[in-house]
Amino acid sequence: MGSNVHGGLCTNDDFINTMGIMIKHTDIPLEVKHVADTLEGAGFEAYLVGGCVRDLIIGRTPKDWDFTTDARPDAIQALFSDSFCNNDYGTVGIKNDTTENKTLRVIEVTPYRSESEYSDARRPDSVTFGVSLTEDLARRDFTINAIAYRIATEETVDKYRGIEDIKARRLRSVGDPNERFAEDALRMMRAVRLAAELDFVIEADTMAGIIKNRDRLGKIAIERISAEFIRIIDSKTPMMGIIFLQKLGLLPFILPELLEAMGCEQGGIHAYDVYEHLLRTLQGASDKGFSTEMRLAALLHDIGKPATRRTGGKNKLYTFFGHEVVGARMAKVILERLKLPREMIDTVVNLVRWHMFFSDPDLITLAAVRRTIVRIGEDNIDDLLNLRVCDRIGTGRPKEQPFRFRKYKAMVDEALRDPISVKLLKIDGVRIMDITGEKPGKKLGYILHTLLEEVLVDPSKNTADYLDNRTKELILLDENELQTMAEAGKKKLAEEEAAALKDIAREHRVG
Repeated sequence: MGSNVHGGLCTNDDFINTMGIMIKHTDIPLEVKHVADTLEGAGFEAYLVGGCVRDLIIGRTPKDWDFTTDARPDAIQALFSDSFCNNDYGTVGIKNDTTENKTLRVIEVTPYRSESEYSDARRPDSVTFGVSLTEDLARRDFTINAIAYRIATEETVDKYRGIEDIKARRLRSVGDPNERFAEDALRMMRAVRLAAELDFVIEADTMAGIIKNRDRLGKIAIERISAEFIRIIDSKTPMMGIIFLQKLGLLPFILPELLEAMGCEQGGIHAYDVYEHLLRTLQGASDKGFSTEMRLAALLHDIGKPATRRTGGKNKLYTFFGHEVVGARMAKVILERLKLPREMIDTVVNLVRWHMFFSDPDLITLAAVRRTIVRIGEDNIDDLLNLRVCDRIGTGRPKEQPFRFRKYKAMVDEALRDPISVKLLKIDGVRIMDITGEKPGKKLGYILHTLLEEVLVDPSKNTADYLDNRTKELILLDENELQTMAEAGKKKLAEEEAAALKDIAREHRVG
């Protein structure tokens, strides 16, 4: 059908001769083959295209399967009963129940198309169906995504030398990069994301195109930018991804606060400035396979340092008093701006706020550990410990001493055996009503939380006798006094944070 990987069509034999790799039919799920067979059986061409072909060549398992075809949307839908078409590009989604894992896979089929100008740098003003495969591939973003594979004939179309770029681990625009980025400015983010996910370099002309067109990113909805940014964070090389974003001038559109950390020296155990420390801490979280929340906390844990740095005393070049308090507030603003899920934001902000807790084992008490577990949540306490490990990696100094980490972990394990919530108290609302005659209401809750405050300090008080007797004393107090006692922990935390912020403002003569 063709002769080489540069010009147009080639067979799998050519792959073997040129790269030592081939697309194996056994790597293509049966339901994907069924879509191809149905389209081909009706007299249409059906080519796999985009990321799935790229991943098959690299040896990765594709997450998504996309076809391009000379069939129009109505003809595609006529062939598949369980299908839908809900965008302006004629893409038809075909639902398939996969028998292997009982999940639903949606295979997308899009007609060959060409596109007009992109006046808003986000979407084409108009789309034309029925063009050739060659024209369809010409509108693709990068060469590694512009390879098409026809299952029926085992033919591969590689007009833009995408296979060569895969072999060189290189990301290159299809045609003129200025035209590609003018069409959809999000492609600049996608370039960085693909480089981070695949550990590829970005080719020089493509990089120059990004730098020239970077201001176009300001036209893109923050939700789309955020989605690409999170995929960079979740990649195997997020540090490289952030460096690319900074070098190419894209970081101001995503996380300008990080630029303030560049050149912010720390001294002490830190071999790097705050910027590089944050990136290395993030990479440490990635190397250990930690969650998105952990990676974001790693990237942002010291984001408050530039705002709180001041010259130190005799033993320290600089101090960063209250940086975890300021950093938590900054993290909240950043993540809300990126419109991330509320639960994710709360988790990351908590980790940033309390990341200094395990910095000095000599000052940690079991009571403090119990309170920290209450504040950050039992499900997140291990993440707080792991953030400490990543933080240490990011200093460039030796890793956390094993004996210190074992001590932290032992204290957490011991604290988790103690009551850290009202449901673990040896008394409940029903018992309180039995021994006091009190009716359901706020007063019961205030008594329970007052008892918890006492037990957090001294777990030995968590006995039925003590709590019964103490309840009989507390019931005599008025509701307002009980509320004050019940919320003592929250009030103390709020006062500490307010004092810290006041001290920071005074030091920096702000506010």
